[in-house]
Amino acid sequence: MITAQTNPALPLTLRPEMTASLMAETGLDGQMLHDLVHGFYERVRNDTLLGPVFAERIADWGPHLEKMVAFWHSVALMTGTYKGAPMPAHVALPVEWRHFERWLALFREAAAEICPPEGAAHVIERAERIARSLHMAIEDHKDLQRDPAAPPRL
Repeated sequence: MITAQTNPALPLTLRPEMTASLMAETGLDGQMLHDLVHGFYERVRNDTLLGPVFAERIADWGPHLEKMVAFWHSVALMTGTYKGAPMPAHVALPVEWRHFERWLALFREAAAEICPPEGAAHVIERAERIARSLHMAIEDHKDLQRDPAAPPRL
């Protein structure tokens, strides 16, 4: 029997029908998302704006990349296998929208290079939503640091 353990193109999933449907619609698979994450973060690590932000926080890239592969399996293919809380890990980062713009530019490059067009559009749309959400959370956190009574941004 072919499983995610014997074929890395098949991601582990708690929702096999949904994952299979998304794979068919987008052309994405587990190996492609693995390659996307690794290719993207290679760009990030070499980037003059983003590289230092990540270098200050990540000493061992192996576990981080594994976590990001699981994250993107869950985001792109609805596998439900990522168990984490991205917001708390990001709200105190010293970043501005320009960092997210660069993050998105590098992600778009990697997605266009590695994924078929439908798959690239799928992951890019999700990356754009993630960037906006994280940016808003970071800005809210900054506001609360300045004024603990400040209402959240809408």
